[in-house]
Amino acid sequence: MKFSLYSKLLIFHVVVAIMIFLFKPLAVGYFLFITVFFSYKILMVSKKYKTFYVLTACAYMVGIEVFLRMNGGTISYEAIKYLVIIFILMGLISNSFSNQSLIYVLYVLLLIPGIFVAVTEMGFETNIRKAIAFNLSGPICLGITAIFCYKRTVSFNQIKIILLALLLPLISMTIYLFLFTPNVQEVVTGTESNFMTSGGFGPNQVATVLGIGIFVLATRFFMSKEQFPSRFFDLFLFGILSYRALITFSRGGVLTAIIMILCFLGIYYLKVNLKTKFRIKFSLIIFLIMVVSIWGYSSLKTSGFLEKRYANQDAAGRVKEDVTTGRTDLVAFEFNEFINNPFLGIGVGKVKEERLNETGVEAASHNEMSRIVAEHGLLGVFAFLILLLTPLVFRLKNKTNLFFYSFYLFWLLTINHSAMRIAAPAFIYGLCLLNITYDVKNSKNTHVDKVISN
Repeated sequence: MKFSLYSKLLIFHVVVAIMIFLFKPLAVGYFLFITVFFSYKILMVSKKYKTFYVLTACAYMVGIEVFLRMNGGTISYEAIKYLVIIFILMGLISNSFSNQSLIYVLYVLLLIPGIFVAVTEMGFETNIRKAIAFNLSGPICLGITAIFCYKRTVSFNQIKIILLALLLPLISMTIYLFLFTPNVQEVVTGTESNFMTSGGFGPNQVATVLGIGIFVLATRFFMSKEQFPSRFFDLFLFGILSYRALITFSRGGVLTAIIMILCFLGIYYLKVNLKTKFRIKFSLIIFLIMVVSIWGYSSLKTSGFLEKRYANQDAAGRVKEDVTTGRTDLVAFEFNEFINNPFLGIGVGKVKEERLNETGVEAASHNEMSRIVAEHGLLGVFAFLILLLTPLVFRLKNKTNLFFYSFYLFWLLTINHSAMRIAAPAFIYGLCLLNITYDVKNSKNTHVDKVISN
């Protein structure tokens, strides 16, 4: 039997998952291998393809971040964010950036005063370096990525490969999750987020990255021009990733994926011709059958607890008062800190310390918007407005990015339920700033409708 490159890559990543499950220290070795591999590729590739290789390398690192974290496979907790920054800087050295992306330089500069406030205000018991690194690595990663991506051009085929690079390590993580908890019914005993079904790691982060994989597989299924037997495999992978995301009992990543898919389908449907519209409608029927089947199977495997979770009920079926599972209190606390310190904020990483001092509870922020204004004051407000509005202004002038709204919403929704604990929202925010070209043979018209309908 002859295997396609896609099949070979999938098999390779299944093997990686099995090997790391059997011998955990291999995770560190694999991290070092891919770091050297992608660094070499970026350095050696010609300037013409530098952007594509940088984004592909970053995408792969973003996709594998949570899997490596759950296996102790990174040298430091924030290593992937640092690597994304390094890869981007390697690309910027040889490829200049748009002058209009300087708005993101301003964004980064607005975050600096918060460091000085933190250094002068933090208690002796706080590890200042770690606090600043934990809270600023994500925002800085976003700023550097946005500077690199702003108005940079990639082809439609290249963005599909970049998304595939995001997907492949998520396949490894999914296989690992099946190996870690082969019998779900033994470990699901309530409606709380479940660490055992999440590989012993944070369910929020696991569900968030699985949501990216769900989105990528859904887009592959709807855009593919292959016959259905070939497309069925992507639909099957969509099913197993969806199942593992659902049984983490973390809703944020799943709901975000659903919104991304709906947004993509709406834009895609409007852009294509009648023949492709008919194909989408037929595919949608099959897709919905898969979705209903996965939901039913997941509910059965969790003894009905999954339905209660999404109905905001506890194990006994009582409706919980707080649908946000405590996040509202965190947001309210952070906005209160902003009101008390409106100009420069309380300093980078200070929210966690202040909450511990005032309430006796040590809890990290789940919301990047409230955290940035609490820690940076009015400078944080201006910084967040840059992030919020710049892509929308860019979109008014450039409508070539078919994935724009899906990427933008992923960033906005994720930072409001999971802050920027992982590199994914920072990197995917950058992707929505790309200019995508659609090459059409024998035609000067590069409108999306001409390309994706072929």
